[in-house]
Order: sequence, then C-alpha cells, then structure tokens
Amino acid sequence: MAADDVSGRSRTITWQDPMPVGDAARDMSGLDFLRQIASGQLPPPPISESLDFYLDRVEEGFAVFICTPAEHHYNPISVVHGGLAATLIDSATGCAVHSTLPKGHGYTTINISVDLLRAITTATGRMRCEGRVVHRGSRLAIAEGTLIAEEADKVLARGQTTCMIFPP
Repeated sequence: MAADDVSGRSRTITWQDPMPVGDAARDMSGLDFLRQIASGQLPPPPISESLDFYLDRVEEGFAVFICTPAEHHYNPISVVHGGLAATLIDSATGCAVHSTLPKGHGYTTINISVDLLRAITTATGRMRCEGRVVHRGSRLAIAEGTLIAEEADKVLARGQTTCMIFPP
C-alpha cells in the first residue's frame, strides 16, 4: 500500500486541557481524584482519548482500565503494538499506587517491566487491565498489573512497576 493511500480510514481525537485536572489532583486524595475521573466528574487525561482506554474502577491500592483493541492500535505486522499493553499496565499500576496517596502527595514511575504473553488483535475483544499495589512504603511503591482478554479469560500480558512517592 502506498503511503498516500488513506483507504477511507480516519480518526478525530479531542481532549480537554489537562492542566486544570492536574491542579485538582493536588487538592484531594489520590482515591478521590481517580474516582472523579472514573465517574466522569473530571475529564480523562489526553492519553486515554488518543489510545481509547478508560479508568473503569478504582479502590485503595487497586485500579481497572478497559480497552478494546482497534485497527488504529496496529503495528506494521498487523497486530496491536506492544506499547498499548505496556501503557495499560503502566496506567493501571500507576493509578493503583496513586489511589493510596493522601492529599498533596505525588508519584512518578521509575521502572516498569512488561511481559507480552499473547498476540493482541481486533479479534481479542474487550480487555481489562488490573493493577494492584503489592508494597507501599513512604518513598517507594511496587504494583503488579495483569492484562486480560475478557471473553476468552486469557492473560495477555503481565507487568510490574516501581513508583517513587513525593510528599507535599
């Protein structure tokens, strides 16, 4: 296929300014902040809009994201790019850590590892990514993530992240 062949496929993405949402994060606990995103009271971050995934549920130390793979997630060999699985695991594990933070605290991912276990295609159907905190100290937290094909109930990828926690 020639690079200039668009085949009628297109996509338009819109998002809201992320800065006010980031400011709101500093004024509430991590769990309250994430619950407002999940409920739609606060808009999702731009990455959610561009990759078509969303925060479905959050509890203290636990977060669930949902994504249905689509053609626009494909890499040159006609399967979903591994970066989508990595992004979902990073999001679920990071938000699991974020949900444990008191008002004013922040975090950042300092390490992430992902094992891709099965190919993902549009035939995979809806996926659920669960992140769980397995260690929460005062400066570091570790969380594990699992990406599951819901209909087949098969694990597609697993990962772990280490996050650094910043006090106010």
